[in-house]
Amino acid sequence: MDGMAMAESTSTPPLTSIVEAFEELGKFLQSQQQQQQRLSLDTFCQASSLVSILFSCLGLAFKFAEMEYVSKVDDLVEASKTYDTLDSLIDFDVANDTVKTPGSHSRNLRRVRQGLDLIRALFEQFLSTDDFSLREAASTAYAQVCAPYHSWTIRTAVAAGMYALPSRDQLLVNLEETHQSAEKKMKRYIRASRPVIEYIDKLYLSRSITLDW
Repeated sequence: MDGMAMAESTSTPPLTSIVEAFEELGKFLQSQQQQQQRLSLDTFCQASSLVSILFSCLGLAFKFAEMEYVSKVDDLVEASKTYDTLDSLIDFDVANDTVKTPGSHSRNLRRVRQGLDLIRALFEQFLSTDDFSLREAASTAYAQVCAPYHSWTIRTAVAAGMYALPSRDQLLVNLEETHQSAEKKMKRYIRASRPVIEYIDKLYLSRSITLDW
C-alpha cells in the first residue's frame, strides 16, 4: 500500500488524482478486512492532502474550510512521523484522555474526515439535479455534514460566504472538467470515499467514542 500510485503530473486534472487515490484506499480497506492489516497514516495523508484543491476551487466562500482542512491534514502528516497507523494515533489519545481535546491528533483526524464527507455530500447534491445552483448544493451539504458541529458565528460566516461561490460552469472550469467527465468522477469519489469515512468512524465507535462532536 505504501507504493500506492498517485498521479503527480501537473497536467492531470485534480479530480482524477483524488478519485484514483481514494479508490486505492478503498481497495486496501477491502483487502484489510481479510488480512487484518491497518491503514497507514502516511498513505491516508497522501490521499487526503489532494482534496484541499477542491476547497480552493470553491473560492472565497470555502476559504475558511480550506484553511482548517489543510492545517488538520498538515498536523496528521507531522503525526505520521510518530504513528504508523490511524489506530495507533487514536490509541495514544485514548490512553491520555485527549481524543476530543482541541489540537489533538484524534480531533484533527475527525475534522479531516468531516472535510472528506463534506465534499462527498457536495458532489451528491451537485449531481442530484441540474437545477441546483452550486450555492444550494453547498449549503445543503454544509448543513448535513458540518453545521451541527460549528458555532453560530462560523455558521453565519459560512452562510454569508455561500453567495461568493462560483457558478456550476465556473467550478467545472476550475476543476478542468466537462459536465460529463465531472459527473463520472464525482460519482466515483462518492463511492470511493464512503468506505474510508466508515472506516474512520468505526475506529472511534470501536473504542466507545461517540461521533457527536
